Amino acid sequence: MQNPLKQSTGIRERTGQRCLRSHDGDYRSRWRSIRVMYFTMFLSSVGFTIVITSLWPYLEKVDSSADASFLGWMVAAYSLGQMVASPLFGFWSNHRPRREPLVCSIFINLLANVYYAYAYLPPTNNKYHMLMSRAFVGFGAGNVAVVRSYVAGATSLKERTGAMANMSACQALGFILGPDTADLLDETEESIDQLAVVTSNVLFFIVMFIFAVFETIATPLSMDMFAWTRKEAVLYNGIIMCAIGFESILVFLVVKLACRRYGDRPVLLAGFAIIFCGFIILLPWGNHFPKIQWADLRNNSLVSRTSGAPLAANGIVEPTGCPYEQTWCQYTPAIYLAQYISSDILIGVGYPACNVMSYTLYSKILGPKPQGVYMGWLTTSGSGARTLGPVFVSHVYTLLGPRWAFSLICGMVVGAIVLLGSTYRRLVAFSVRHGRIVE
Repeated sequence: MQNPLKQSTGIRERTGQRCLRSHDGDYRSRWRSIRVMYFTMFLSSVGFTIVITSLWPYLEKVDSSADASFLGWMVAAYSLGQMVASPLFGFWSNHRPRREPLVCSIFINLLANVYYAYAYLPPTNNKYHMLMSRAFVGFGAGNVAVVRSYVAGATSLKERTGAMANMSACQALGFILGPDTADLLDETEESIDQLAVVTSNVLFFIVMFIFAVFETIATPLSMDMFAWTRKEAVLYNGIIMCAIGFESILVFLVVKLACRRYGDRPVLLAGFAIIFCGFIILLPWGNHFPKIQWADLRNNSLVSRTSGAPLAANGIVEPTGCPYEQTWCQYTPAIYLAQYISSDILIGVGYPACNVMSYTLYSKILGPKPQGVYMGWLTTSGSGARTLGPVFVSHVYTLLGPRWAFSLICGMVVGAIVLLGSTYRRLVAFSVRHGRIVE
């Protein structure tokens, strides 16, 4: 007869092995889904980057009546669509399987991009067709809230910073190729620090506003200051965006190490300081002024063509330099290429650090509750920033010039640093705030 003690031991061993296999299977399934989210963010970033660098030349080619102010609305339309869709998709993902809003948003994105590609076909109002297509593309991109919510809910507090950094790295890679769960249990009765939530949304708004300004103004600024043609501006800015993408991947790796050593808040503060330096460097100075376009217009003749002036596709000399309609071109010093490159490098370091830290810290502040709606509001803040940013910079830049535009951005960054410093002790993880973990 078998010893009951041995029989009991054998049952426990088999049960333990089954539990271990189940745990391993759940872990692999969880991370397989997270990696699918990484890939989703990567594809979204690829699609965005392919369009943004060529948006201005494409707009000019499709509809010659479009000006730099309408470019601001074009860029803003994407973010406006995303701002509307993000809370809707977030609410949907809280009450239904997340695959439903994901599949729906991807389908919308596909159709909207096809619409954008063929916006030149209608005989009139082409720029408005482009505007509508960009709004629908942005609406489809509202799935970012669902992706971030899933990753936040599927990772433990210890895993989250790394997972969020990896997701941001996948976004950065897209820019290049375009041109412990137990810690969260039994805490749902405690309240979320609403001040920390609001502060995080404001900080994220500022981060995305800054990036929207940066991506919108890059092509017009370089054409005005360096007398680049449309083709040169798309090529050179595409190379710069590619380099910034590589730089961002390195930054995300460094951020993961820095967070382990110093914490999330110091890294976020350092990111804002670096962005501030990037825009300070970009302020015009010196006695060198930009080339004015009226020289090209006045000399638009056979002599100009034979002297090496750039020709457009239709054989007409393409005007280069700062448009004479922008009166500030006549008295504002030009921005040197070294300034432009240095600023790109600094912003390429500061922005990804602030971006990943802002929503990583936000997800930790929220704790174990379903984060779909909260993440939807965060994405709404970012989309609102990317709606207002392009409109702001296109109008301020056109009317007042880069000195006013970048000075106001520096003021916003200083405001973000002051806000972060004043609420520094409140921006802590949910488990830390309620004494579950010592930071």
